[in-house]
Amino acid sequence: MGSRPSPLALKQAEEIKGFFPFVRFKVIPIETRGDRDKKTLLSDVEGSDFFTKEIDEALLSAKIDIGVHSAKDLPEILPNGLAVILETPSVSLHDALISKGNLKLSQLPKNSRIGLSSVRRKSQIQKLRKDLRIVDIRGTIEERVALLDAGSVEALVIAQAALIRLGLEARAAEIFPLDVLKAHPKQGRLSLVAREEDCQRLRFILSAQARATGN
Repeated sequence: MGSRPSPLALKQAEEIKGFFPFVRFKVIPIETRGDRDKKTLLSDVEGSDFFTKEIDEALLSAKIDIGVHSAKDLPEILPNGLAVILETPSVSLHDALISKGNLKLSQLPKNSRIGLSSVRRKSQIQKLRKDLRIVDIRGTIEERVALLDAGSVEALVIAQAALIRLGLEARAAEIFPLDVLKAHPKQGRLSLVAREEDCQRLRFILSAQARATGN
């Protein structure tokens, strides 16, 4: 199973293993361009293979059998020869606010710096609080939280699913209702990608194990 090397991605790979306890997976960390490039704005690469290309290449060259991804990171069109064989239910569709002093969005002082990455979050937060300063941030969840702790920003908006998977739920000052901050439709879901030629065999194996465990 190919996975990005970040702590969150490896937690996601372990989560997939938990769905199929009788299937022996070996997790192979694969660094992607998205892991190496911490400067390109995510708003410039949404819908692309920024976080998946190297894992897809490993699949196509048969170095791995399955790639696991955050479902929202998949490109709009998969490379020829690959297909999604499984998409998990969402852990949480909600976005969360982490802030200095555990303040809610409405309580943040004027001109507070709030770290964001996606176009979706930027536009919605600006509508809710035009007086906040949007700061583009990149990096792992831990790196983003470290920016907050170091005082580089006063608040962050992060997927609640990421906090749950990393055991950081207690850091959330606020969980946004979906009618306040609309989330990505794939948020919190995981996708398994495989070679098309292997899909039928893999689906049979995984479904058989799922039935055996009641998943």
